Amino acid sequence: MKERTAGPALLILPALIALGVFFLYPLLSMLVSAFTDPEPGLGNFAWFFGEQANMQVLGRTFSTAFWVTLVALALSYPYAYAMTIAGPRARAVLTLLVLVPFWTSLMVRTFAWVILLQDTGVINKALGAIGMGPFSLIRTQTGVVIGMVQLLMPFMVLPLYAVMSGIDRRLLPAATSLGAHPVKAFLQVYVPQSLPGVSAGCLTVFISALGFYVTPALLGSPTDALISQQIFTQVNGLLKWGRGGAMGVVLLGLTLAMIALLAVTLRRTGRKVTG
Repeated sequence: MKERTAGPALLILPALIALGVFFLYPLLSMLVSAFTDPEPGLGNFAWFFGEQANMQVLGRTFSTAFWVTLVALALSYPYAYAMTIAGPRARAVLTLLVLVPFWTSLMVRTFAWVILLQDTGVINKALGAIGMGPFSLIRTQTGVVIGMVQLLMPFMVLPLYAVMSGIDRRLLPAATSLGAHPVKAFLQVYVPQSLPGVSAGCLTVFISALGFYVTPALLGSPTDALISQQIFTQVNGLLKWGRGGAMGVVLLGLTLAMIALLAVTLRRTGRKVTG
């Protein structure tokens, strides 16, 4: 019996070792630096919360992540719904379009947006052809949101499609046959059943957007830097490992708090729906 139970444990041992080396050790190093560098205490956290600029950067980071999540949801929901009603060939094409970004380097995609969003780029030329623009898209928060939405949309589409594909579409005709308006039937019958996919996609996109560095650095302005850029500046430019660690700890703590709050909210919502 001991040999049988020891076998599965040994199979996951390499994964646990890799997790400890590449995740837990850097995380612990960051925590230690935040409380000990350059001297033990809470000085790094006092500096972070005492500087108004840091609070502005933190608020800008969360607001950018919020807008990225909102825009990604608005674009991904109808796209994922179209995947569920399309035929096999059309669904394969739509799925391929979602997966193509995973096959392209993040740097390549971001530099492509640098070319597209510049003042003389394709987007501004197209807008000028229809009498609009030109708009300042590069080095702005708008450009950052556009680039991050394109990069993170697959993480919104795939959870939505996974949930929507399991929803019985016969419920919509049943609701309309009972007198419900098609829009009302969709909002009250279909949308609530897709909420698990919405929450999973939003959580994934939001958390990923909080830690983005390359896209904001290339598409954004130094005056509108996000917290990931500030951490890089503190650690790599100023060699302030303690301050960088404190910023990372604050971001990690706020992220975990939001995940816990979302979990409690979803649990209560699920109980109400079940009831």
